[in-house]
Amino acid sequence: MEDLIIRGLLADETVKIMAITGGALVEKARETHGLSRVCTAALGRTLMMTSMMGAQLKNEEERVTAMLKGGGEAGNIVCTADWTGRVKGYVENPGVELPPAPNGKLDVALAVGWFGDLTVVRDMGLKEPYVGTCPITSGEIAEDFARYFATSEQQPSLVYLGVHVDAQSGAVRAAGGLLVQPLPDCPDAVIDALTEKAKEIETLTSMLERGTSLQDALMQLFDGMGLEITACQHPEFRCDCSRERLERVLISLGEEELSDMIAQEHGAELTCHFCNQKYRFDENDLRRLLAEAKGKEKA
Repeated sequence: MEDLIIRGLLADETVKIMAITGGALVEKARETHGLSRVCTAALGRTLMMTSMMGAQLKNEEERVTAMLKGGGEAGNIVCTADWTGRVKGYVENPGVELPPAPNGKLDVALAVGWFGDLTVVRDMGLKEPYVGTCPITSGEIAEDFARYFATSEQQPSLVYLGVHVDAQSGAVRAAGGLLVQPLPDCPDAVIDALTEKAKEIETLTSMLERGTSLQDALMQLFDGMGLEITACQHPEFRCDCSRERLERVLISLGEEELSDMIAQEHGAELTCHFCNQKYRFDENDLRRLLAEAKGKEKA
């Protein structure tokens, strides 16, 4: 089944809500990067959150990037999404596997670490992107994004992210996420009611795994709170790299760097971190790009 993002409102339009099913996109990421079970969970949670943030963007040229640099065994995690919810991402050490946490679950916190920062870059097509940063305090990712929204964007948020994987094969059984954000006029009673639902919300991925649709799961979780669905999108894991884009990267290196590549390596091979696609440029390719670089420098 296609993954889905649902956007909506609660409690007489005083609360914004976004929810995602991400089983297909997380499984594609697992297959693309050869992820271990714990890295599947860590990257999967970050992909779903970034996809939801991307779906909040207004224009085609806008992008949002989330970077987790927690100092854990998995290394850095980087994800980027556009306004359709299409997302790409990678983890620095994709094959790292760890023993289960004391609660028997995948030890995502140890994989991510809690000795660094979560940074969100919102490229709105302006001269300078907006960059927000906050310390990582748990490594569980959902808690860290909740802290980011509260401290960097002054938006109190309830965040849930869950990925269930098969214990033997590592394949993704289900993945889901939820972002709940009270609006400025939200009554205290509604905020209290949402706080009380925090534990219940953590059952979302289990509900999806049992075959419950995302819409039905939301209706159950927020029964009595007047859920109004306003939009639906279909996110996916897909990289937008291309040979032409990497040619622009090579040109941007400048005349001296390209000349060194031609003289010493007689070519270049670039690999996209997001999808592992390899692009080979032979000496003739580099000479053509060098001529373009010289033209740009003269201009």
